[in-house]
Amino acid sequence: MLPDPQTQPDPQPVPSPAASTGEIPTHRRRVRYAGSHPRRFAEKYKEKDPEQYAEDVARIIASGKTPAGSHRSILVTEILETLEPQPGQTLVDCTLGYGGHAREILARLGTDGRLVGFDCDPVELPKTTERLRQAGWSEGQFIPVRSNFAGLGAGLASLGILTVDGILADLGVSSMQLDDPARGFTYKDDGPLDLRMNPAKGLSAAQWLARATPQQLATALRDNADEPMADALSDAVITALQTQPVTRTREFARLLHELYRGRGWTRDKAEGDARIRRFFQALRIEVNDEFGVLEALLRQLPTCLKPGGRVAILTFHSGEDRRVKQAFAEGQRQGLYTVVSDSVRRPGPEELRSNPRSAPAKLRWAIRSDLGSVPR
Repeated sequence: MLPDPQTQPDPQPVPSPAASTGEIPTHRRRVRYAGSHPRRFAEKYKEKDPEQYAEDVARIIASGKTPAGSHRSILVTEILETLEPQPGQTLVDCTLGYGGHAREILARLGTDGRLVGFDCDPVELPKTTERLRQAGWSEGQFIPVRSNFAGLGAGLASLGILTVDGILADLGVSSMQLDDPARGFTYKDDGPLDLRMNPAKGLSAAQWLARATPQQLATALRDNADEPMADALSDAVITALQTQPVTRTREFARLLHELYRGRGWTRDKAEGDARIRRFFQALRIEVNDEFGVLEALLRQLPTCLKPGGRVAILTFHSGEDRRVKQAFAEGQRQGLYTVVSDSVRRPGPEELRSNPRSAPAKLRWAIRSDLGSVPR
């Protein structure tokens, strides 16, 4: 994770005066946040400690929010119905994240089954691995792999696994990344303009913007965010950055707001915020090469699945869904898949109410055929 000088560390208990004398303190007082409710990510210590503050976390979830530092898995029941994990099988979770889907899959694989979990995030992968270990899943039952899913085939081969019974890919960004200002995915709190899944690899969003041409930015805005004013907006942003370079999320959000208002492109703050979120989305997809990585996964899927093996992919963007739909349809035409979903499954009213972040989700699936060769 990149250091963020403006992000405060998590609140730590303040030792009692007795601690300085070597005596065992009888009471440790926690640093409190200002006001009646925590506002900064670093202050939300109750949400980050669900075991100690279970009632507080339950209230947060009941209100339709996601506790800080965690993630709420989407379409869990529908994914389990699609993959049909059975005891003794081997499955892959291509996007381990917080481990919510993984935990449910592991529970159905039994002691003889195994789940391989891929994730390129060096910050969150160790945390999730530890959570699953503490839940009782051994090294033989759960195998973490630090890689994005473009390395699916190579990662499985390194474990001596040729094919698997099922593959899940949840293409959404985890709430742990979205909410933590130190990761640079949000402008709710100030942080580095980063947006990388792996902060140690590739260019940050700020570095990419500093090198981008108006044409490159316009292409990213069109392809990654369906921005209708991509050309005019990219010209304005690149021109502004030449005289006013930015490296922080809120600094960049202010610049965008000023451009939108100054040119009359937005009518109010709400509309401006929506366009800024789209802009951040376009940058995130670009710096992580999300579409390129997805296309690499889609090419490998048939070779990694056993005959009759199932794949389920959860998308959150029209560009992702279009690529998945086309790849499944082409695979069926070539005889690689015996059946593919002819429509998407989406969250129901109850899930939408309890977890508003599930709204864009679309689930598609396919089943590997017994016949058909994989083109080389």
